[in-house]
Parts: sequence; structure tokens; C-alpha cells
Amino acid sequence: MSYKVSFNNKNRVFFNALKEEVDAYFEMNSIKKTGNWKLYGKTMILIPSMLALYGALLFVDMHWALSIFLWLLFGLNMAAIGFNVMHDACHGSFSTKNWVNNVFGLTNNFLGGNAFLWKVKHNIIHHTYTNIDGVDDDINNMPFMRECSTQPWKPMHRFQSTYMFILYGFTSLFMFFTDYLKYFSKKVYTTPLRKMDLNEHVIFWTGKIFFILFYIALPIALIGWKAWLVGFIISQFAFGITLATVFQLAHVVEHAEFDSAGFDPVKIENEWAIHQVKTTADFASKNKIVTWFVGGLNYQIEHHLFPRISHIHYPAISRIVRETCEKFDLHYIYFPSTRAAIASHVRFMHTMGQRPY
Repeated sequence: MSYKVSFNNKNRVFFNALKEEVDAYFEMNSIKKTGNWKLYGKTMILIPSMLALYGALLFVDMHWALSIFLWLLFGLNMAAIGFNVMHDACHGSFSTKNWVNNVFGLTNNFLGGNAFLWKVKHNIIHHTYTNIDGVDDDINNMPFMRECSTQPWKPMHRFQSTYMFILYGFTSLFMFFTDYLKYFSKKVYTTPLRKMDLNEHVIFWTGKIFFILFYIALPIALIGWKAWLVGFIISQFAFGITLATVFQLAHVVEHAEFDSAGFDPVKIENEWAIHQVKTTADFASKNKIVTWFVGGLNYQIEHHLFPRISHIHYPAISRIVRETCEKFDLHYIYFPSTRAAIASHVRFMHTMGQRPY
């Protein structure tokens, strides 16, 4: 049984006003909302560089210190592909052509995930029911963590602000294995999956087999299991901790609001767009290096309001979003740097780890 949550979308005054301004920006500048040469240029850098790094690690004899450094870069490169290529493609904002989005969305499978399950978990559930405990899988899928006040407290949570980054390092592997749980249970947390067609079943198993062959069997055969194990742990840890940290900074920070749902229907008092603003945060928007690497996901408010607009355009429309939020007296949660956002996340998780009274 899925939980029922609805929003007060009768008038949608805020979103209508905001959408009108954003649409006017694209029309005035005669540009498409999907990706452009900037995104495609990133793609042509990130995917070949990942393959080149992997090829060097498997076929070039090198000093162990250089090998460790390249395994680290390999993991970060994987994360960058996830942020920049996969994320836009799975949201349908990479290209105006659906087949192009579908093809590049399969980079999710190439990285160990599954595009179909990710779209349900992220596009549908997380983007609709952001920070709603009981429905949003993103704040309920990490074991040993308490990420909002409505989740049950356990004594170990007192130390979660210390051990959480270690857990984050296992995010990618955790997602690889929990895909099987979603697949066989036919649901994402509390939300039932729609029926997968034969093509999706084939893609699911092909992707999982590919991961085992490409990331495990092949390197063991070429460089031995000891060298593979060290490299695999380093790359997956770098991949996982980068993914988890960036997404945590978007919602699990100070000032972000949370709601909860149960078997009884829940009606959120705000319209959906206002709920997105209240539950989401931006960070380091003036840092072009961060923006490039994380695929504009430091502009999470803009992304949650307009998920089908490519991240390439978020810096330009952020001014419109800020001004509209100010007109409607909405707090636009923003941290000036990545360091400030991480500090806020640590403080918030420390607070959530304290025993409630």
C-alpha cells in the first residue's frame, strides 16, 4: 500500500508567476531548454577520459602511488558523468530527442545503477515528495542514519555526524545491491513500481552483468585480484562519497523543511513549487569549477523547480528564481560555499543524532 500525499495546487500562484518569467527568458533569448554545446562538450570530455583512465590502469605498468591517484581520479570521473550526463539525460533535458536522452541515460547502467529504477526513485518520487519522510527514498535509504526528526532515534545516531562520511563512501555499491531489492519487491521504499516491460528486464540484467564483468572480472584477469581490490575500493569510495555528499547538501541541511506521511492521506499546505523551495538548498553558485563538476547540482532549487531544463541554464535562471521567491516572501536557502554547506550538513546531522526529549 502506497502512502497518499497531495499538495495545495489549486491556484499555483507562485509557480505560474515563476514559470512565466522563466519561459520569457528562453523565448527572449531564442534558446532551447535542453542541453547545448557546453553540455555536449562536457560529455565528450568526461566519457572518453574515464575510459582512458581505466585503460591506463589496466594496461600500463606504473608506480603504485600513481596508480592510487588515477583510481581516485577514475572514481571522481564516474561521479562527474553521473552529475553531468546521466542526470540530465534521465530527466529528459540532455536533448530534445527522446532517443538521445534514453541512450545517454544508460550511463546510469554503465556506472552500476539502473536508469528505469533511478527515474522512478529520483524523477517521480524524490522530485514530487521531497523531504517527506515515509515516501522520499532519498532520506530513508541509508542505514544507520537519522535524517529528520520524524525518524526513530537509536543510540548509535549520536555518532552519525562522525561516521556518516564513511557510509557515504559505500553509496554507489549500496545502490547497486538495493536495485535488486527494488526489482524483486516491485517497489521503491513504499511506492509500487509500474510493470517493467521485457526490454527493461533485459536492460536491468545486462547492466548488472556488465558491471560485474567490466569492473570486477576484467581487471582481476589483467592486474590481479589484490591490485583490483585496492583500486576498486578507492574508486568506488571516491564515487560514492562524492555522489552522496552533493545530494545531501541539497536537502539535509539547516533551514530545509521536512514533512512526514503515513497510511492516512496527507495534504501539504503549500503548492508543490513552494514545497520544493522550502525543502531544498543551493550552494557555491559563484564557484564555476564546482558548478562544472557537479553538473549544476549546486543549483538544486532551480533543478527541483524545473527538472526538465538542462543544468547548463541554471546559473542564468537562478536570478529569476531568487527574485520571484523574494516577491512571494519565500526563504531561498543558500550557502555561499561548498564548505559552508558541508558544515551545515554536519551540524544538522549532529542535531538529528541527539536523543529527542
